[in-house]
Amino acid sequence: MSFFHQVLRTHQWIYEHTDGFLGHHLLFGNPTLLLRTTGRRTGEVRTNGLTYARDGDDYLVVASKGGSPKPPAWLANLTADPRCEIQVGRRRIPVTARSTLPDDPDYARRWTIVNSVNADRYTQYQTRTTRPIAVVELRPVSGG
Repeated sequence: MSFFHQVLRTHQWIYEHTDGFLGHHLLFGNPTLLLRTTGRRTGEVRTNGLTYARDGDDYLVVASKGGSPKPPAWLANLTADPRCEIQVGRRRIPVTARSTLPDDPDYARRWTIVNSVNADRYTQYQTRTTRPIAVVELRPVSGG
C-alpha cells in the first residue's frame, strides 16, 4: 500500500472514530464526506471517505479510484442499491445516488464543479484510464 493510501485510510479512520468531529477538512483542506453503502454481495455497510463538491442541495463525488482501469467497489454497490447515507462533519444524511457519465447533459457542468474543488486531479486521473469516470450525484431524500 502506498504512503498516500495509508494517509487516506488514516484520515477515514479519524473521521469515523471522532464521529465527524475531526476529518471533514482534514486532508489537504478538501471537503470530505463519509459515504456508507450496502455491499452488493455481503449486505454489510461499507464506508468510504471521499472528497465532494456541492451542486445546489446535492453532493457530488467522483468514482475515479485514482484513474484505475476499474471503478471503485462503492460505485457497484450504489448501482445495486442507490439508497445510502453520507456523513458530512457530524451530520448524517440519507441520500439517493445517481451516477452520471459523459453522455448525461449534467455531466460536463458537474465535472467542472468537482474538478475545481479537487485542484484539477480528476482531469489527471482521466488521462490514466480509458473508462469514463463517473460523477455521482448524492441527493438528500425528503427531510434529509
